[in-house]
Amino acid sequence: MNILVIAATAKEIEPFFEYYHHTKRWQNIDVLITSIGLTAATYHLAKQIALKRPGLIIQAGIAGCFDKKIPLGTVVTIKKETIADQSVIELKKLKTLFDLDLVPHDQFPFTKGWLVNENGLLKKIKLQKVNAISVNEITTSKQRMKLYKHSFKPVIESMEGAALHYTCLMEKIPFVQLRSVSNYIGERNKKKWNLKRSIINLNKELISIIESINED
Repeated sequence: MNILVIAATAKEIEPFFEYYHHTKRWQNIDVLITSIGLTAATYHLAKQIALKRPGLIIQAGIAGCFDKKIPLGTVVTIKKETIADQSVIELKKLKTLFDLDLVPHDQFPFTKGWLVNENGLLKKIKLQKVNAISVNEITTSKQRMKLYKHSFKPVIESMEGAALHYTCLMEKIPFVQLRSVSNYIGERNKKKWNLKRSIINLNKELISIIESINED
């Protein structure tokens, strides 16, 4: 099975690159750097699928976390995704396109307003499965954080996750989204982030998952 590994930036999967080039074991792996953001990720992923359709797509990246009980560096998988800021705030309440009846809640590929990963491989991965939101603007305000928590109850925030879920569901390609917690939402002091540990842990899990798939 051909596997496509995607990431927003090369830095996020640099240890994977080093392992890949050192071992020369994986002939069935392609890598795509999509760049940052939903628009870029959707475009480059769709173009790559048109060129060479993979049997599985794994997205790996660091992310912000809403739950401060989850230690920095923790790696999780994403069960459900949605685009949080594709919405409007009215009377201090967040309303999505679904709430506004502009899009049906169950219009494919959405299920009750969520992009849900039902792939059986996700169940085999022994990592915590959580809900996530994707945004075009990184969340910094306490008001926006409160609105997102109330509306979506997310654990993870990224800028590309929904692009993976939407594209793969539309194309009916199995996928997995791996996220490693580098920081807590709203914390802009990067001295309080842990990029190094989050990237190391992310790549350990990525390599482990690919190894297990290739052994099956």
